[in-house]
Amino acid sequence: MSNIIAIIGRPNVGKSTLFNRLTESRQAIVDSVAGVTRDRHYGKAEWNGREFTVIDTGGYITGSDDVFEVEIRKQVQIAIDEANLLIFVVDSIDGVTRFDKDVAVLVRKSGKKCFLVVNKIDTPDKTPYASEFYSLGLGDVYPLSAASGGGTGELLDDIIKALPNPDDDEEEKIPRIAIVGRPNVGKSSLTNALLGNERNIVTPVAGTTRDAIHTRYNAFGNDFWLIDTAGIRKKAKVHEDLEFYSVMRSIRAIESCDVAVLLIDATLGLEAQDISILDLAVKNHKGVVILVNKWDLIEKDTNSAKKMEEAIREKLMPFKDIPILFVSVHEKQRILKAIEVAIQVYHNRRQIIPTRKLNEFFEPVIEAYPPPALKGKYVKIKYVMQMKGIPMFIFFCNLPQYVGESYKRYLENKLREHFDFSGVPIEIVMRKK
Repeated sequence: MSNIIAIIGRPNVGKSTLFNRLTESRQAIVDSVAGVTRDRHYGKAEWNGREFTVIDTGGYITGSDDVFEVEIRKQVQIAIDEANLLIFVVDSIDGVTRFDKDVAVLVRKSGKKCFLVVNKIDTPDKTPYASEFYSLGLGDVYPLSAASGGGTGELLDDIIKALPNPDDDEEEKIPRIAIVGRPNVGKSSLTNALLGNERNIVTPVAGTTRDAIHTRYNAFGNDFWLIDTAGIRKKAKVHEDLEFYSVMRSIRAIESCDVAVLLIDATLGLEAQDISILDLAVKNHKGVVILVNKWDLIEKDTNSAKKMEEAIREKLMPFKDIPILFVSVHEKQRILKAIEVAIQVYHNRRQIIPTRKLNEFFEPVIEAYPPPALKGKYVKIKYVMQMKGIPMFIFFCNLPQYVGESYKRYLENKLREHFDFSGVPIEIVMRKK
């Protein structure tokens, strides 16, 4: 179940500072996406064992501060429409502004749960400043300092209470495959090519949330949910910022899926936004397949596919164990093969390696190349186990802080050599025994 929280509000009230505080980062987890409105950041946050995605909607004003600019209105409206919950940040020093009132109207119309954060309450004597914002009619206010972190614990406690319960409904353990990618790479065409005119093989889900269309696909020996972000109806009142809109929809689809099928344009190659979408899937522990679409438009020689594949894998470093297929959705070339590969990645992701088998495998691997000593201290790895449900492997040792990324990469590479985790991001974690 997707839990997406959008931070909205006018510029310079501390939205990005709060974003960094919630995601425990000094900058966005995913770099600003080229072509997306300025400073578009999104990342993972965790509190009391619950994870959710946070989006910093940024925002900019080209005119004066008291004008509700068209660009900001579009971004705020999209965020309100697409997020589960909202954090509306205001500035205690400036008080209630006209722009704050305009945003509050949009929030009230949406009916979405909103947390009104009064920022820059850096000292107790400033707490009374927050009371002015009750006039916005959005319920309780949360006085805090995004810069120091004061007050964020109470905010996060209430956010967790408001999140939907984790989806425990596992009556149908069939793959959920999402088609994601930048605009105009062929997502709609791929969906239509898969579903075709054979409407008897699909069953739309009653009451499906509007974030992504889930369609049951049952044909050619395959059975899965297809999560489509391309064919979703546009809202008439939102003249969307296309790139931001597609990012929001990609986040939605990735949160909901087991495997993300990332379409890229063969005529453009792997671009910044493709990598950002892929990073989202990796951080959410989702399987990944890359389809290089429009391959029919490329002038090819005998090494064309090999050269492009090498160029793509170079950009994917260090996670390069991802299936890459060259397809033409228009010509319906290798589409069914792509689905077969996505199903295989789904099975790779679900595999659980028994603890005994893991330890039997890793014992000689670690003995042959133990972790390098640091400051005269030797790391001794005792045993390893896999976390239930996700490809995360926990190595228990005496000095976890001394194990570097290069050694973790060594362990991951050995794991991939022996077990099929193609298309699956693996996380190696060191813990004190």
